[in-house]
Amino acid sequence: MGQIVPDAVERYLAGLNHLADPMLQDIARRGAEEDLPLIDAEVGVLLRVLATAIGAKRILEIGTAIGYSGIWLAGALPADGLLVTMELNPDRARWARENIARAGLADRVSVVVGDAQRMLAKVSGPFDLIFQDGDKNLYTPLLDRLVVLLRPGGLLITDNVLWDGEVVPGFKPKPERDAQYTRAIAEYNERLATHPQLMTAIVPLRDGVAIAVKRGSPDPELKPMLDALGRATRTLREADFNDHADR
Repeated sequence: MGQIVPDAVERYLAGLNHLADPMLQDIARRGAEEDLPLIDAEVGVLLRVLATAIGAKRILEIGTAIGYSGIWLAGALPADGLLVTMELNPDRARWARENIARAGLADRVSVVVGDAQRMLAKVSGPFDLIFQDGDKNLYTPLLDRLVVLLRPGGLLITDNVLWDGEVVPGFKPKPERDAQYTRAIAEYNERLATHPQLMTAIVPLRDGVAIAVKRGSPDPELKPMLDALGRATRTLREADFNDHADR
C-alpha cells in the first residue's frame, strides 16, 4: 500500500501518464528486476514538465543509476542542451550510457563516474535545473554547493524527501527504513525550508518530491507555477481523506 498517496490515486495517475513510452517502461521493468532505486514514472513526468516549463538547457543530476531519470530529464532538452549526470557505480554508469543511447539522447548527456562530493568541485555552473537523488546521507553536505551551481530562478528538485512518511515522528509505529537515512532526510528538509537562497514546496507525490527555486531574478512565468504548487501542497495537507468522517 502506498504510504504517501493512496494506491487507488497512484493507479489513477499512472493511467493518465502517456509520456512513458515502451522503451522507458522496459528500463523501469529491468530496474525493478534488479531492485534498483529508480524514480517512478509519475515523478519522471514531473521532472520533464518542470524542465520544459523553465526552458532548461543545462541540467545536473546526482545519482544516475541506470539512466532512467536522466532520460526523463534529457527528453526536455533542446538539441544543444546538456545533462551532466553523476554515478558512483561504474557498472550502473555503463548500463546508463547504453539506455541513454537507446533513447537517442547520447549527444546531450554526459555520464560522470565518481564520488559526487569530489566531482562537484570540478563542475562549472550555472545549471537551470539540478536533480538530487543520490546518497541520502549526502543530501545536506551537497546542498550549499548545488545552490552555488544553480542559476537564479533555477530549480533544485529532490526525490524521497518524505521517505515513506518516516520523516514524520510517529507516522509509522514500526519504521522500516534505515534510521540514519531518515535522520539525514529530515535534516535536509529543515535546511531546505530555511535556506536563505531557496523557496521550497514539497509535493507529496510517490515518496515526496521537494521543488526549490533559487531566489534572484527567475523567469517571470516561473513564480505563478511555484505559487500554484505551494497552494496545491497546502490543500493536500489540509484535506480530510477519511471516508468515515462525520458529515
